[in-house]
Amino acid sequence: MRWLTLYARSRQVPASFAALVVGAVALVVLARDGSGGGDGSADPRLPVLVLTAGAMAFSVGLGGQDLALDRTAAIRWVPRRAAHVLVAGVVVAAVLLVAQVTVPGGAVATAAFVVRDSAGLLGLVALGAVFGGGQYAWTLPFAWLTFAFFAPSAEGVPMRVATWMLLPPGTGAATWTAAVLAAAGTGAYAWAGPRR
Repeated sequence: MRWLTLYARSRQVPASFAALVVGAVALVVLARDGSGGGDGSADPRLPVLVLTAGAMAFSVGLGGQDLALDRTAAIRWVPRRAAHVLVAGVVVAAVLLVAQVTVPGGAVATAAFVVRDSAGLLGLVALGAVFGGGQYAWTLPFAWLTFAFFAPSAEGVPMRVATWMLLPPGTGAATWTAAVLAAAGTGAYAWAGPRR
């Protein structure tokens, strides 16, 4: 168990988790006005902001302190990297799902929405680590979220793909986009690791 503690510290997991909890508390405070909708039908921008902030917080741990040491260590990095991304996605989704239980008036987002967006955003973060390194892994989800916020309404498949994180659960293009991003990001990061 000591190696897990050392790994978590070296990947700044405690600080990332603290940032995620702060985001979830902000969601609860901002959603206290009763606009939760009860069925997750409220404005999706607030939960997406929390999920993106959580994914971006965990992105700092996708690159180690010494990339050369990571690449030459006598351990199998592929399963560890994949587990890191998957566990981070589960934690981000779980914290938001638990936090919104305390919101008066019901859930801010459905479980399907939270799981879909969490998976897609962690895939984006992993792709960001592969292409830009751990220090710039946050840029892909930030850029995509910024575009989705200011894009025109989601008419047509290309715009649904571009605004996937804001669309309701059950939207085929959004679900497939998140699934492809999650699979591609996790796979690429597991095999290639962060860019030097």
